[in-house]
Amino acid sequence: MEPRNHLLIAGEWVGTEKALPVINPYDETVITEVPVATEPVIDAAIAAAESGATDMRRLPAHTRSAILTKAALLLEQKSDEFTESIIAEAGKPRKYAAAEVGRGVETLRFAAAEAMRIHGETVPMDASRGSEDRRGFFIRVPLGVIAAITPFNFPLNLVLHKVAPALAAGNSVVLKPATKTPLTALKLGELLLEAGLPSKSLNIVVGSGSTVGAALVRDSRIRMVTFTGSPPVGEVIKRDSGLKRVALELGSNSGAIIDETADLDKALARCLVGGFAFSGQVCIHTQRLYVHEAVAEQFSALFTDAAEELVCGNPALPETDIGPMIDRAALSRGLALVEEAHAAGAEVLCGGKTEGTVMFPTVLLGARPELPVVCDESFAPIVTIDTFRDFDEAIALFNEGSALGEYDYGLACGVFTRDLGRAFRAAEQLEVGNVLINDSATTRADHMPYGGVKDSGIGREGPRFAIEEMTDIRMVSFNLG
Repeated sequence: MEPRNHLLIAGEWVGTEKALPVINPYDETVITEVPVATEPVIDAAIAAAESGATDMRRLPAHTRSAILTKAALLLEQKSDEFTESIIAEAGKPRKYAAAEVGRGVETLRFAAAEAMRIHGETVPMDASRGSEDRRGFFIRVPLGVIAAITPFNFPLNLVLHKVAPALAAGNSVVLKPATKTPLTALKLGELLLEAGLPSKSLNIVVGSGSTVGAALVRDSRIRMVTFTGSPPVGEVIKRDSGLKRVALELGSNSGAIIDETADLDKALARCLVGGFAFSGQVCIHTQRLYVHEAVAEQFSALFTDAAEELVCGNPALPETDIGPMIDRAALSRGLALVEEAHAAGAEVLCGGKTEGTVMFPTVLLGARPELPVVCDESFAPIVTIDTFRDFDEAIALFNEGSALGEYDYGLACGVFTRDLGRAFRAAEQLEVGNVLINDSATTRADHMPYGGVKDSGIGREGPRFAIEEMTDIRMVSFNLG
């Protein structure tokens, strides 16, 4: 079945007069064109979602769970179709595209399970003087219409991390996928309708953030905006959203600490994936490594050799490890970061070159901490290596390195150590939302609470935790006196 290339409004596939091309990042051919949502279409999507919110609120938990469970089964059955879609529009290598589909199945199943676990608590009213005759409890109720604005790098699973919990909680959704990768989201909309989702509960509009995204953020009928993307856009959303609830996942310059007790084979394998999976175009990209000086030379050599052995090229081939950057602008930015660091004295151990739209895995040694390739989000297949003498120094280097750029990030840090005391010290002192012991920063189980601190965002994802963000507490009190 060919991907849908129309917008989804109230269960109908809608076209408009203006369209944008969806381009294959590897060969730069046009896959298809997708209509751009106009103001009347955006209004119709929100109006449909308002009606859909009423439909969803009336559905019992077991029905919402059953819809998501069926969607998981359908996605599993259509895994090849979705994998091909992700490869074509995102340029994600086959092995990673297939893994994303598998994770999407899990995310749906986690959300289906959580739909039947949404509950409140009793409140001991007689703990307050004068309320001895009252009995109280609270329940969780859906917010209503949720706007989900998603990025290009996980065109299925990051969409599901917003849409699935929203539906599980009894909300409706207006989804604006990334303009570079809308096809997988539209296919997902078709799948959810097939799974039995009420037709007005999910509406999908495509267009730029400055027009379509801004219209959703400012509309008073939207009760929450959940967004994954850059800090500057997150700031605009926070400013323009009024009294809406917001959940913002805003990226990072994540990394890892490798001490002298670490299992270097494990650190090498995990950091290789963390540093170069999907060309580093991942929010929790392991872009900076801090390695104890006793093992730094050995690790750097092993890491560089392994990076040079990664297979670069056509993402559709099963053996490919590194595919294209999402576009020429991203490619140019990555190269500029490397050139700037090299000019400032950093040693390029490997990479720093391109072929077509593919940037080869790049390892830099001795890049100064204030350089953008270290302190800003590189979003490219670039890893920097620095050394330390003392474990507490490594923690300080990581925390300080996050604060030297334009934004003070705090999303994730991996820590490789066999010292349990150091592991706990890292967990307590690293200023991040996720500390991964004996794992790279690029680690996420789809049911865990995921999100950052400081400029890396507000709120948490993972179905259970997203549902908490997407529901209100309603207090109920009985006066029996």
